[in-house]
Amino acid sequence: MSVIPPPPRPLQQFFRSGPMPCPYLPGRVERKLFTRLSTPYASEVNSTLSRAGFRRSHDIVYRPVCPGCSACVPVRIPVADFQPGRSMRKILKANADLSVAEVPAIATHEQFRLFHAYQSSRHGDSDMARMSLGDYSAMVDEGRAETCLFEVRDRRDRLVGAILTDRLRDGLSAVYSFYDADQEKRSLGTFMILSLVAQSLGEGIPYVYLGYWIRNSRKMAYKARFQPLEALGPDGWFRLGLDDLTQAPATATP
Repeated sequence: MSVIPPPPRPLQQFFRSGPMPCPYLPGRVERKLFTRLSTPYASEVNSTLSRAGFRRSHDIVYRPVCPGCSACVPVRIPVADFQPGRSMRKILKANADLSVAEVPAIATHEQFRLFHAYQSSRHGDSDMARMSLGDYSAMVDEGRAETCLFEVRDRRDRLVGAILTDRLRDGLSAVYSFYDADQEKRSLGTFMILSLVAQSLGEGIPYVYLGYWIRNSRKMAYKARFQPLEALGPDGWFRLGLDDLTQAPATATP
């Protein structure tokens, strides 16, 4: 009896973007290597490329390939070894009244209202602050790769935070988070990452992927507070030491 072999999997095509101003470091030029996610292989491609330092946005998975600069360092938290410091323990205590629940990756009006308020407060001059409900829905819906949302609610069931998350083979990837910027004392951004760490521990998943750490960017340098932290270098993933966090050059020849 003959067996009909399965059709061959299509090759994954990669492209390089043109030069654009860097959104994180003034005076720098950004270029990206990217590919598109397509079903039925979206989850597999996303997991494989995330381990290689790529990030997802909509249906695009990309990695910076900027000439003469290696400031964007892919980082992840090894959750089994993670120990929250004193300040993070205070954040967990301050938010003990909040609940975190996983929900399907479906855009809602409630989420969009919080998203829009967050962008207006924190990133009012950015393109994301001008996103419509349709744009937000596209961010949630496009390029699904085992994607979900973790919603954070207070005791009155008000939505105070949300984090779009991809499930990878070896971890959870924090794609994008937003929260009630008026509740600054809660440090909701940090709390949501700590919630992903707890979720990963509960499921026996080894890593939480945080995207890129950029030492000289105020928007991205905060990730160094999560210790221990692993980074992707030329020889693979390694544990970042104190010297790496404080003395690593912002630019280098690839």
